[in-house]
Amino acid sequence: MEFKGKKVLVVGLGKSGLAAALFLRRRGAQVTVSDVRSAQALGKDLPALLDQGIAVEAGGHGLLTFRRQDLIVVSPGVPLNTPELAQVRNFGLPIIGEIELASQYLKGKTIAITGSNGKTTTTSLCGEILAAAGLPVTVGGNIGIPVIALVDESREDGWSVLEISSFQLETTQTFRPDIAVILNVTPDHLDRHGSFENYVAAKEKIFANQNADDALVLNADDDVTHRAAARAKSRVYWFSAKRVVRQGAFVHEGAIVYRASEPSAPEFILKLDSIPLKGSHNVENVLAAVCAARLAGVEAEAIRAAVESFRAVEHRLEFVASVNGVAYYNDSKATNVDAAIKAIAAFPQGIHLILGGKDKGSDYRTMRPLIQERVRTVYTIGAAAEKITTHLEGAAPLVAAGTLEDALQKAAESAKPGDVVLLAPACSSFDQFENYEHRGRVFKELVQGIAQVVPSR
Repeated sequence: MEFKGKKVLVVGLGKSGLAAALFLRRRGAQVTVSDVRSAQALGKDLPALLDQGIAVEAGGHGLLTFRRQDLIVVSPGVPLNTPELAQVRNFGLPIIGEIELASQYLKGKTIAITGSNGKTTTTSLCGEILAAAGLPVTVGGNIGIPVIALVDESREDGWSVLEISSFQLETTQTFRPDIAVILNVTPDHLDRHGSFENYVAAKEKIFANQNADDALVLNADDDVTHRAAARAKSRVYWFSAKRVVRQGAFVHEGAIVYRASEPSAPEFILKLDSIPLKGSHNVENVLAAVCAARLAGVEAEAIRAAVESFRAVEHRLEFVASVNGVAYYNDSKATNVDAAIKAIAAFPQGIHLILGGKDKGSDYRTMRPLIQERVRTVYTIGAAAEKITTHLEGAAPLVAAGTLEDALQKAAESAKPGDVVLLAPACSSFDQFENYEHRGRVFKELVQGIAQVVPSR
């Protein structure tokens, strides 16, 4: 795609919007950035844009700004049904996302990973496995580094391992990963997608352009991903913690094994008890990473070494500290109900659970059985607190804390040695925090503060 002299509008100045604007400008485009936030809110990014001759529209979107373009690049956080985008779409103006833009320039091969939960852990693990095997590899996407920022360092003989969200997949048109992975699909982001069916359709765009030369890795234990196989044109491989699969990775006699195809014998990869990550859901993440890595040509020894040395990603069931026998865990990345359920399931009992934030149209009632079984007290915070209380009343004692600081203080006062204080909010962070990373950092800082002031018992 040739950009020299073309007028391109980048909508939304997050990480990917900033990277896309600079990328396009370097290739000779006349770039404008439009964001609903004020110039003051965008302050830290404005100098880099203005220095490169990029025009900035802050404090709202102007329809004329949108209409005077040859191409619009939409950041993942911007809904596609905004009035401005709806109007220019009627005029036939091309609208793409940063993933679609980057995929046309990335060199080498691509592993793309999506799912409602486990994306970041699996993406990080895949990257470390390929690196341990000596392969040139870059890791990015929804995990933090925009894909467009990986273009210049990508190599023809290398791999790009990408975490891809449903928001990013919405705006793809020709994106075609060599290996696509769908870990699981459970209700999430329904406030954005409108329905579970729309959400599923967005996830399945990850393999929409694949053909028989490509591979699709699916969770055999997830009903939604299982049904997706019928729509795939690529070679389907499975992973399962519960059953033997024809081709792919599965659990057998306390170990993870891999079979390239039936009827070949399964190949030993590693024992389950050598996986350093907590929680049964992380067994699924490892299975998916094993399957993708073997498809990329990595041998079992390199996979085993990388998995055994892997440590939990920040904000994903991350151990923070033990204070007077109480363990504190940060799972701020648990931004939906299913993720929170998996976090709770990682501990047998004695949990003081912090729930809440911005609701995403979730049904918290599905958490009731596990909360009744394992949670001592639920502390609610944020805008979703009232809905959570309505859905969970009677399942466990509920404490309306309001803020994360108040919830943590109350939990610390109530918890006894052997208990666990767990931040697994089941909500997005945007009512009180910039993002889930900000929420997790605040939680960790507060825990360290408690550790400094609480006397030993």
